Amino acid sequence: MLLERRNTRTRSNEFGNRLPYGRGSVTHVKNRLPYGRGSVAVVVLGILLGSGCSRRPQQPLASAADYLWSHQSPDGDWPSRTYGLMRSGQSLTPFVLDALLQVPSNVYRLPSDKLERAIRFIRANTNADGVLGMMDPSLPDYPNYATALAVSALCRAKRAGWEKDIRPMVAYLRRMQFSEQNGWKPADAPYGAWGMGGMEHPPPNPGHVDLSMTRYVLQALRAAGVASDDPAFARARIFIEHCQNYDPEHPKDADGGFFFSTTESDTNKAGQDGQHFRSYGTTTADGILALVAIGGTLQDRRIRAAHNWLISHHRDMAVPGFVGPAYQRWPQGLAFYYGAAATEAFHALGNLMDTSVANALKRTQRRDGSWVNPENLVKEDDPLIATAFAVRALVNQ
Repeated sequence: MLLERRNTRTRSNEFGNRLPYGRGSVTHVKNRLPYGRGSVAVVVLGILLGSGCSRRPQQPLASAADYLWSHQSPDGDWPSRTYGLMRSGQSLTPFVLDALLQVPSNVYRLPSDKLERAIRFIRANTNADGVLGMMDPSLPDYPNYATALAVSALCRAKRAGWEKDIRPMVAYLRRMQFSEQNGWKPADAPYGAWGMGGMEHPPPNPGHVDLSMTRYVLQALRAAGVASDDPAFARARIFIEHCQNYDPEHPKDADGGFFFSTTESDTNKAGQDGQHFRSYGTTTADGILALVAIGGTLQDRRIRAAHNWLISHHRDMAVPGFVGPAYQRWPQGLAFYYGAAATEAFHALGNLMDTSVANALKRTQRRDGSWVNPENLVKEDDPLIATAFAVRALVNQ
């Protein structure tokens, strides 16, 4: 899926467990070679990617934008050709469009006709309740995620009527927050968060709830002009803080990073260390971005603690925080999500990060401008997903 959530579809993977974004690709550690323990690994990666490695003079970002725009359907959407669940294009379209709208015009000129088609698709597939992702009620296409990204994209595009378009969407997202209005109390684990959406989940069963989904909704609300002192943000802070390994009163007792969910222990992909879920890279970047969305800055002790964790653990696109053989696939499996989230988090805090992510992307871009993750743990083997994440990473470098 587009979110940092495990892909339950399994299939054979001819690339096996090789880590093209492994820890050997740290560019700022002396005498280390990219993508492995020696030059052989570099050669092997080139063979694995085959015709994929880009050698064209065109900038990687421009080439990626060209790839994504060229794969828009005549109806204006981006349907997945890899995963049936996303074949409707309802969640992928705002995800891809929001990434493309961040590409500077001097890198790639925005094709206005294709933009208009994408916006028409979003409008046509948003129901009367302001929900995108529910045009087939029997097969929801990540409605909270799709609707939040649609709000963000429409706010970026600012085409005629955008404020009217987002009004029911914002109202829907507000209704979907786990709060008193649907029976939840501040002491409850999902309080303040967002789940998959589509329908309300009264106590005691919240369904799936996570920090990634919550981050995207909060960013959409902020893009729509919701003020920092809004009650929705105050409620969200409670959930965000519960996902952080940090106590302001005892700051040295935990590392300051974040984990994924307070309600589903098996979705915390890095596992546990004693009584605590381990912090890891994607969730720590999400936690920073969620706190920034509700008005936080580096003056916030929680943001500073998470920022320090990310700074000290970041190396390249291999997601930090995973320990032991049981978790060996995750550093690569979440590589593109991490590249996008980490660069955005560093950028939001004004941190000038190294070029390791950009360099990794330049080395692994395919000739057609796209990227594909050899691992399929979170659907990054779909080129639309991997490439849209790569675009986000490159615009924030």
